[in-house]
Amino acid sequence: MPPDIFDQWADAAAPASPEASDAPIADTTPTPDPAPATPALLRRALQDLLKNGLLEQSAKPHLFRQIAADTARINTLLEPLDLQVKVDDHRGLAFVAVAAGYQPEGDDEDEWTHPLVRRQRLTLEQSLLIAILRREFLQREQEGGLGVPVQLAVESLLPQLEIYLGSTGSDMQERKRLLNLLDHLRAHGVVSDVDAQERITIRPMIVHLANPENLQALLQRLREIGNAADEGTA
Repeated sequence: MPPDIFDQWADAAAPASPEASDAPIADTTPTPDPAPATPALLRRALQDLLKNGLLEQSAKPHLFRQIAADTARINTLLEPLDLQVKVDDHRGLAFVAVAAGYQPEGDDEDEWTHPLVRRQRLTLEQSLLIAILRREFLQREQEGGLGVPVQLAVESLLPQLEIYLGSTGSDMQERKRLLNLLDHLRAHGVVSDVDAQERITIRPMIVHLANPENLQALLQRLREIGNAADEGTA
């Protein structure tokens, strides 16, 4: 008896069995979605921040806004490195800091605050100039408000240094000493280059560079040394 026409149609529509086909069986196991990539602008902002250690809104407003808006996400990315970003919205400043829970290991504690952050070793003269510049910066902020650029004439710093360091007897040597100190501090992101009008801009990072109590103690100690020297020559 010939096969029923309806059976023939059913056989033609049925899928081929695995035994009858050499084609590989497709893997139907669901694959997890890939983790979302870090947005390009956020990646660029974080790279710039790690490269320079700080980022100012006045110089790179788009990158600063990205960091300010995604601070929590950036800190998550930095957490394995024991680093964090701190944002000073009032002064338009973001900078990298060592995480509070970081614990140095072994002898590294003497030379490193963190494997990726070199401890800033400043001489007495450099620390003194930072203290003077910080005082000037905060005083100008009180007078003009937060976020206002603070500029100083280089010459105005010479008498202040002389109070604590004494006079060398040579205006040229004293100016050279001051310019060398400013050039060193520029590398720490607290002052700009000397411009054509012989002025510098004090950058807002100076507020966060050093502990104010330590700076005040430094100034007090220098005053004591100066007073003792005056009494000895009297």
